Amino acid sequence: MPLSDDLQLKLRKPYASSSMISMTYKGNDLMIRTDAEGNAVVLFIGKKDASGKIKGQRYARTLKKNSSGEIIKDHWDLKGKTS
Repeated sequence: MPLSDDLQLKLRKPYASSSMISMTYKGNDLMIRTDAEGNAVVLFIGKKDASGKIKGQRYARTLKKNSSGEIIKDHWDLKGKTS
């Protein structure tokens, strides 16, 4: 299942660096892991269980920048189910 354009726009904005952010989006629970620059790099999407873990899908982001820091490659890959 590819990520919707609305969700990708939400994931492009900067967040707190090197952290895990929890939120909801259209009835799904999200956990976003960020890198040192505050970019979302891992996404867990699904439903939280009683222990706070998300059961659903895991996505990883490929972000490549050139020498001047401009993003030249930016896409999300489905990595599989989470438990």
